[in-house]
Amino acid sequence: MAFGHRQRAVRLAMLVLPSIVTLAALGVTTTVALALQESRIRDATAERVQEVATSLAALSEVRQTVASVSDAGTPDDLADAADLASATASLQPIAELVARAAGVYYVVVTDDEGVRITHPLASERGVQVSTTNASVLAGTPFLGTETGPSGPSLRAKVPVVDGDRVVGMVAVGVLESDIAAEREKALGALLPWAMGALIAATLASSALTAAVERRFRRLDELALEHAQMGRTTAALREQSHEFTTRLHVVHGLVSRGDADEALAYIEDLVPVSGARHDERDAGMPLRDAAVHAVRSDVLAHGAQVEFDIAVARDIDDEVVTVLTNLCRNAAEAGAARIRCILRERGDLLVGAVEDDGPGVDPRQATRIFALGFSSKPDASGSGRGIGLDLVRRLVTARGGTIEVGASTLGGARFSFEMARRS
Repeated sequence: MAFGHRQRAVRLAMLVLPSIVTLAALGVTTTVALALQESRIRDATAERVQEVATSLAALSEVRQTVASVSDAGTPDDLADAADLASATASLQPIAELVARAAGVYYVVVTDDEGVRITHPLASERGVQVSTTNASVLAGTPFLGTETGPSGPSLRAKVPVVDGDRVVGMVAVGVLESDIAAEREKALGALLPWAMGALIAATLASSALTAAVERRFRRLDELALEHAQMGRTTAALREQSHEFTTRLHVVHGLVSRGDADEALAYIEDLVPVSGARHDERDAGMPLRDAAVHAVRSDVLAHGAQVEFDIAVARDIDDEVVTVLTNLCRNAAEAGAARIRCILRERGDLLVGAVEDDGPGVDPRQATRIFALGFSSKPDASGSGRGIGLDLVRRLVTARGGTIEVGASTLGGARFSFEMARRS
């Protein structure tokens, strides 16, 4: 049962696994593509604002104009919009033109105290920047995200140098909201491709799953056919085994000259229309035939058998089958001497077959009556483990029991009792 559950779990995993792998691979690919796209957008934006700020700071008109108002204020008395009006009038058009051409949100130019000369909002002109970088005014460029009056933005700040002194700076920025919008636009462009890939992958996975399921169904059909063939083969082997035993009985009857008894025995097995129904001879022809059959059978295996049969009435073919199979089993196991015993006890037949063979391993004592079990090699290829299973079923069908133990001859002893046939 546990094996069946594991097998079903493995099959389910094999059916579902292609879809899981496909979807996982597609999800990872899409995520990586989005991450790369976002990184590319941010890197391109950073490169753009830095190039615009650097180019504008190096423009001679910007340097000269900023330098002209560098003395308009001091750290203690900052310049205001009126002080910077002439510079604003000159640089604001340039800043707006560059902002539109470069696709940036703002271009701000300040004096050497960080007071804005240009800004998209007129109210911010003449006001000191809230994120003034002392390092930039000291001559070191800056690139990063800061939050100003318009919100978080990715910005580049480059000092404006006139001769050997810093006279101001140029700040160029793109709002983070604009970068996010561009990222969403890129996602919108990528999404149809991802959906198309998802549909194609799902169809391919479904086709693969269907193919695997068809294969599993075919394997199930083959397994059922194999099991049915196994059952049919086992039944045929059992019938062959029982038929061989009955042939030995017929041979024994014919060898004794009991032709009428042989015919009667055959008619009992296979009713024949118009068969003879002559009065049978007195005696125990089946018992005598069984003795002859068993002796001939075990002799072919190089063994000798002695009989101790004391019954008042003749035995039937099922008892013959039990005795024959037990004696044959002993001979095939390697016994040289076999003893066959049969007694009556009221309506019961009590018997035993013992030998001087290798005996039965106690660890196998509970398994030897199972169909297909045998400790002997199957040289014929027709199958073993049939005789003892047949004996067990014949005995138990008549309310009897059979046991295996040690023999006084040194080998195994099979003891049984079964009801007489009424």
